[in-house]
Amino acid sequence: MVKCKKGLLNSHQVILFYSKTQDFKFNTLYTDYSATTNLDQILQDRERNENGKSVYKRDEDGNPILGKEKKGVPLSDVWEIPYLNPKAKERTGYPTQKPVLLLNQILNIATDEDDLVVDPFCGSGTTCVSAKSLKRNYIGIDISADAVELANSRLHEMIVSTSNLLSKGTNEYFEKTDKELAILQNINAFPVQRNLGIDGFLKEHCDGTPVPVKIQTEHESIEDAVEKLEKATYGKNYKMKILIQTKETGISRLFGFETDVTILKSLELQTKELANKKNERLKRVLLNGVSAKLNGSNSIKL
Repeated sequence: MVKCKKGLLNSHQVILFYSKTQDFKFNTLYTDYSATTNLDQILQDRERNENGKSVYKRDEDGNPILGKEKKGVPLSDVWEIPYLNPKAKERTGYPTQKPVLLLNQILNIATDEDDLVVDPFCGSGTTCVSAKSLKRNYIGIDISADAVELANSRLHEMIVSTSNLLSKGTNEYFEKTDKELAILQNINAFPVQRNLGIDGFLKEHCDGTPVPVKIQTEHESIEDAVEKLEKATYGKNYKMKILIQTKETGISRLFGFETDVTILKSLELQTKELANKKNERLKRVLLNGVSAKLNGSNSIKL
């Protein structure tokens, strides 16, 4: 087997499922339908036609047949359970600690209330904490006395972190508008969410350091935008910082601090300025033409 550094980013862990016999418990869990699922897929029953294609069932008159009661979409083998936040109260510092939410998912599939759960290598005790929270009986075993002490402490405190990502969904974290995303894309930058002073970073570094980017908002002066960018990057020693100016504004106040922020005008603002200059030039040409015509006339008839 040859080890290679090239390949896809490993962003999942495999969970192996074993059973001593063919008679084992496996509860089917259900999730909500995706936003792309249409109403017919939910309400109508389906069958295979003579060509093996999945089609909606119809009665003798050609009317669609409503399907049986549905609980949702059966849980797939891909679970979106985030790693524990470094600041999560649930985190113990144990090197192989897993989130309680992950063990909850496993135990909900393979056990019911009052079942006995055994973890012969319980480590920090996550399996036992999960079992206790789900009203399962449990036995945890570990060769390390420190691990056993830690597990007992967790079973006493019963700290289980919640996940805002799972409860709110990923869309809750998207704050950038289509306009802001387009601006970042135009300068080859990727977006950053949930940061007051930084909207993104250039994909290429400058002198070995990242390049933060802020976009001036609709109700924000240049000075306020620069100040927010400076505060967000304080102490980071970035060699370059960029502010994208999105509207033409005069200086409302003097800077009360030194700044080395590079201010770039957005393509939209540059286009508006160019159009305004052409319009002004056209007005001057028309006015000069009218003035020359009037000056060249001997009389004006009314």
